[in-house]
Amino acid sequence: MNGTKRKDIHTGQLVRIVQKHHQSSGELTEGFVQRILTKSPTHPHGIKVRLDTGEVGRVKEIIDEDE
Repeated sequence: MNGTKRKDIHTGQLVRIVQKHHQSSGELTEGFVQRILTKSPTHPHGIKVRLDTGEVGRVKEIIDEDE
């Protein structure tokens, strides 16, 4: 699932984000959502979040915890 809809993302959820300095390479960082930073209901490049590690980026993948 992609991360363009705010309603699909919740705190504590496992996601993969792309940080600003990794946008050109597309390198993803995995972690748990600490805070949702985007206020609008959708964003074409992904909802911006802060992970529990303090890293900030846009959600590219929502990881299904059943995997």
